[in-house]
Amino acid sequence: MKIVEQIKSPIREEMELFEKKFYDSMSSKVALLNRITHYIVNRKGKQMRPMFVFLVSKLVSGGKVNERTYRGASVIELIHTATLVHDDVVDDANLRRGFFSINALWKNKIAVLVGDYLLSKGLLLSIDNNDFDLLKIISVAVREMSEGELLQIEKARRLDITEEVYYQIIRQKTATLIAACCSLGACSVKPDSDDVERMRKFGELIGMAFQIKDDLFDYTDGPIGKPTGIDIKEQKMTLPLIFALNNCTKKEKDWLINSVKNHNKNKKRVKEVISFVKSNGGLEYAEKKMIEFKEEALSLLEQYEESNYKESLKLMVNYVIERKK
Repeated sequence: MKIVEQIKSPIREEMELFEKKFYDSMSSKVALLNRITHYIVNRKGKQMRPMFVFLVSKLVSGGKVNERTYRGASVIELIHTATLVHDDVVDDANLRRGFFSINALWKNKIAVLVGDYLLSKGLLLSIDNNDFDLLKIISVAVREMSEGELLQIEKARRLDITEEVYYQIIRQKTATLIAACCSLGACSVKPDSDDVERMRKFGELIGMAFQIKDDLFDYTDGPIGKPTGIDIKEQKMTLPLIFALNNCTKKEKDWLINSVKNHNKNKKRVKEVISFVKSNGGLEYAEKKMIEFKEEALSLLEQYEESNYKESLKLMVNYVIERKK
């Protein structure tokens, strides 16, 4: 049984019903929009975000979900999809999960408008049902994601990221959305309880581990058998590189910064940077930090009694750092 299927098993019925509700939540009177949203729904990924929403709500409530849980999961997915559609425009990306992106098929103008539409549908789904507590959780996440991306762009220009600033970037850019899924799952069934903040923290820690795992893919052998070095080419400061920069001589540091800044398209130079980071302990350090975040996340689950949902969440945490892509 594939691990994702195993994680899903205690919420299979909820996930099936969610897919229908999610599709309904996108509907429009404009035929073009319906054609595009149909395309989006049929190319969904693993659906980790709604899975977090349902598993957490069942964990904290002893197995219950309600209409708010479904709406919360739909809103998260609508807004997340909107940000992905906009990201593809910003990055000029033609592919998303192996399929053509919206902007590749329908051009940038339509893609931006579709992203705006999905965002507004998400907001209205909460407002129309007076889910203002859920809306606040999601709106904060969107604000943080934008700030994180902009902070990363600002810092990449100068390549002066400290480990602290790096954590701030990934907390906002990546972890905040998973944190929102988990706090929203708790808030949908037990508003105003301590579970809401505890689960937010749980999601944040998983998000931090998730992003560090992504950083490591840049240096470890991928499906094609060699490290990608994409982050280096894009001048992104990741944890292995930050560690190497902070633990080398001034001469090596100057060479590293010059390589990333001015020679990031030179394959030979990128390869040299990768092997320098590896031989200077960058990967071990990042892995150690990733495991620390994972352990802290798992410790927050210990306060809940044993259940299928708890087992699935543990599997999910381990899957995040053991995945192969």
